[in-house]
Amino acid sequence: MKLSPLELPGAWLVLPERVEDERGYFVRTWCRREFSEAVGEIDFVQSSVSFNRRAGTVRGLHYQADPFSETKLVRCARGAIYDVIVDMRRDSPTCGHWLGVELNEENGQALLVPEGFAHGFQTLRDGTEILYQISQYYIPAAARGIRFDDPALAVRWPLPVAVISERDRAWPDFRAAQAA
Repeated sequence: MKLSPLELPGAWLVLPERVEDERGYFVRTWCRREFSEAVGEIDFVQSSVSFNRRAGTVRGLHYQADPFSETKLVRCARGAIYDVIVDMRRDSPTCGHWLGVELNEENGQALLVPEGFAHGFQTLRDGTEILYQISQYYIPAAARGIRFDDPALAVRWPLPVAVISERDRAWPDFRAAQAA
C-alpha cells in the first residue's frame, strides 16, 4: 500500500497494491509500521460498518468534540461513495476547507481522516457498504456535526440527496459549530 498526502494537512489517501492471480487478489489495508512512519502512531480501538440501501444517501458531516476527537480510516467495501472531510481545526490554515474523494470497491482506496475533521459521505450506488477503523470509542455526549448543505462550505455533492436523517439535517452550520 502507498500513502499519498492530500491538500488538507493530515489527511491521506491510502492506495492499495493488489497482488493478483487466477484466484483473485490479496491486498493489505492496514500496516501499523507503514502508517506510523508516514503519519505517526494510530491506535484503532473500534471498527464499524455502514450499509446504505439507496444511492444519494448522505451521512454526515460528523465528528466528536475534544477530548474525544477521532482519526478514522474509511474504505468502501461494496458500491461507491463520495467521501467528504472538513477541516475543523481552529488553528489550521485550512480551517473551513473541505475535500472530497471517490472511494469504491473497484479502486479499493481508503481515506485517512485525521483528528479535528468532520466526515461525511454520499452513496453513489444502491447497496453501498463502508468500513471504518476508528481511534476513539464512540461517546454519544461528544457527538457533533455540521450541516451537509452549509452554504458557507458549499460542498458539491454529486447526486441529489435521496435520504438523510433528521439529525443530520438539524446540525448547525460550520460557523455555529466553531463557536460552540
